[in-house]
Amino acid sequence: MTKVKEFKVTPWEVEGEIDYDKLVKEFGISPLREMPDVFNRNLLFRRKIVFAHRDIQRILEAVKAKKPFVMMTGLMPTGKFHIGHMLLAQQIIFYQNLGAKIYLAVADIEAYHARGQNLEESRKIAIEQYITNYIALGLKQNNCDIYFQSARSDNPKKSNAYYLLQNLLAKNATFNEFKAVYGEISPGKMISSLLQAADMLHPQLPEFEGAIPVLVPIGIDQDPHIRLARDISQRFKDYKFIQLSSTYHLFAKGLGGGKMSSSDPLSYIALTDTPEEAERKIRKYAFSGGQPTIEEHRKKGGNPDIDVSYQYLKMFFEPDDKKLQQIYEDYKSGKMLTSELKEILIEKISKFLKNHQAERQKAGKVLDKFILRD
Repeated sequence: MTKVKEFKVTPWEVEGEIDYDKLVKEFGISPLREMPDVFNRNLLFRRKIVFAHRDIQRILEAVKAKKPFVMMTGLMPTGKFHIGHMLLAQQIIFYQNLGAKIYLAVADIEAYHARGQNLEESRKIAIEQYITNYIALGLKQNNCDIYFQSARSDNPKKSNAYYLLQNLLAKNATFNEFKAVYGEISPGKMISSLLQAADMLHPQLPEFEGAIPVLVPIGIDQDPHIRLARDISQRFKDYKFIQLSSTYHLFAKGLGGGKMSSSDPLSYIALTDTPEEAERKIRKYAFSGGQPTIEEHRKKGGNPDIDVSYQYLKMFFEPDDKKLQQIYEDYKSGKMLTSELKEILIEKISKFLKNHQAERQKAGKVLDKFILRD
């Protein structure tokens, strides 16, 4: 009898080996099928790293017709910015280049309620780690609205509209609904969830963009927030919202093959790690899909589907599909050893970190232009 692998996925906790197919069915989302060429040129879509959606069609129509749309997301300002965070950052920049207005919420209120982190520390981490790295990765100032949940805007009309929306949304949600969506719930988490709903919906208010399609790209663990916001927005009587669209991306594995956690520096490569630090982590900690001995590996081959070095090449560092396929075949056949696969990743990630950290230096000089509130 086959033992069923247990896993847990909530907005605050992810454990075990994730069965994405099961979650797609359980959450009622749709696999991504054929996409326009502009999406397929991006490896995240081409390689099904972004693998599912809700109502993406209205976003595709906006892109095709060159009509305005918003891409809204948030960041949890805890710990260092690591390569797992690049999955979302790359999508932000991709949509901005397609013409989207970017709304980026720093979830300092959620960090306060869920993690017990004070607002000052959240602001420091958000600026030094997240926003600086976003800019270095290619985020542009034009068409970009970065704000903190604790201080939405210096414009009173905008700020009032945002916080009023949170309170009005509360009338359209019930405690039983929170329990059904989240399971165990606390007053702090309820407040945070309503504020996140306001984050996703407020770009459509007349004080901001007006009626406009909004896309929210997330990891599948954040889908409960989407479901709640979609449900209560359609019962909202004070304003007619366009239904939210969303996409879902895979989790990047931690170096050891398990969860990548900001609280465990040995589980990730930070974008502020030196190339030497990254090399040491990969050599020592990167989980291998290879066999115990060279002789056995040559005979049986490795498993690139569980090998962390291969997965990082696939998700981030090898844009050429033919080269990636050759690496896959060589490793699986036993022609390529784990040490050789790691060398490929080390070379690519060292070059990336060197270039990125030069861009971080430049980004620090323009930070103020991104975080001024209007």
